[in-house]
Amino acid sequence: MLYRYVNIADLKLIMSDLLYLKDEQIKDFIEQIFYAYRETYSDPKKILKKHSFGTAHHKALHLIEKYDGLTVSNLLTKLKITKQSLNRVLRDLIKNKIIILKKGEIDSRQRKIFLNEKGKKLCNEIFVEQKKRIYTALKDSDSDSVIKFKNILNKIVNE
Repeated sequence: MLYRYVNIADLKLIMSDLLYLKDEQIKDFIEQIFYAYRETYSDPKKILKKHSFGTAHHKALHLIEKYDGLTVSNLLTKLKITKQSLNRVLRDLIKNKIIILKKGEIDSRQRKIFLNEKGKKLCNEIFVEQKKRIYTALKDSDSDSVIKFKNILNKIVNE
């Protein structure tokens, strides 16, 4: 009988840990993640609308800006979308003179994507808008909380 050797304080801690993982609590986290995503991506909508861009353009721009020289193939993998969907987005970005496609130096079949100056300016404008919300949310948190939050997000993404 194992329970005789468990300290009452330890048992309370174990029970509170189990209560913490109830389905309703997990559903609440999922809902909060949804709202956080929705709000963070809705902040720059006015900026995107000026260019007739939507969420798909925004997601692509974010990754293109973060990974300068990203290949079309890698962008497809990161976005987990079809070639057809990505081609529409890339055509719009090229037409609006936001990105440049270049052939790969080693493999000319590769197409690498770069932001031009107009694209960099647009991405910065979007970032400044999103940064307000994130900065406000994190500024009063201690560094340990921020690190733990980032670790949890990484675990969600990598599962």
